[in-house]
Amino acid sequence: MTTIPIASEPTYQHRGITSPDDFTDADLAALSDEFERKPASKVIEWAVEQFAPHLALTASFTDAVLIDLAVRVHPEIEVVFIDTGYHFPQTLETVEAVRRRYGLNLKMMTVAHHDEALWEVDPENCCSAVKVGQLDRALLGKSAWMSGLRRDEAPSRAAAPIVGRDIRGLIKVNPLATWTSEDVAGYIRDHDVPYNPLIDEGYLSIGCMPCTEKPTDPDDPRSGRWVGREKTECGLHML
Repeated sequence: MTTIPIASEPTYQHRGITSPDDFTDADLAALSDEFERKPASKVIEWAVEQFAPHLALTASFTDAVLIDLAVRVHPEIEVVFIDTGYHFPQTLETVEAVRRRYGLNLKMMTVAHHDEALWEVDPENCCSAVKVGQLDRALLGKSAWMSGLRRDEAPSRAAAPIVGRDIRGLIKVNPLATWTSEDVAGYIRDHDVPYNPLIDEGYLSIGCMPCTEKPTDPDDPRSGRWVGREKTECGLHML
């Protein structure tokens, strides 16, 4: 296995290892296992050292916990938000509030207007056309990206690695994979982190307005997504 040291203190200097091909799947599995015992900040430091500036952070703006952690390590990190045209007004207000709070290097991916509402005429392919295609565009030229995905959010995410390789061949980093909803709430409280006000109304997983309801199962935060359909993921986080 290639020896890839994890810095005890951040140096914020690009180390020249930007190609995903520099890491074997065995390397990534070993790193992911080691990061199980590291705080999220150390995972972010490693990602920044290895890949910045060819690194992006994607955000749904349910909360700004990962953003708060990331800008402490790398204030210039590129944050990607996909404006599908179907978001709740509260989500867009949260985007602006977080942008102002942190002075974000924010990259807004805006979906072209469609004459028909895709979620009505083609609900199964709406996410791939509206979200995944925009993420593909946002990640052009990148070597790695980070998300706030957590294992406790849904059974489909229970085995998510902290570090892996996505379907594009890029390195996917999930610094909060081991966090619980209680961890997130505690961090928000302790650090006064902005969050989507829809959370206070009972929405625990917030996506596009037509496909998001309050959870139907209190033990499953994502049970309010795509209610009545077999769909459980939009496709953004497929490894």
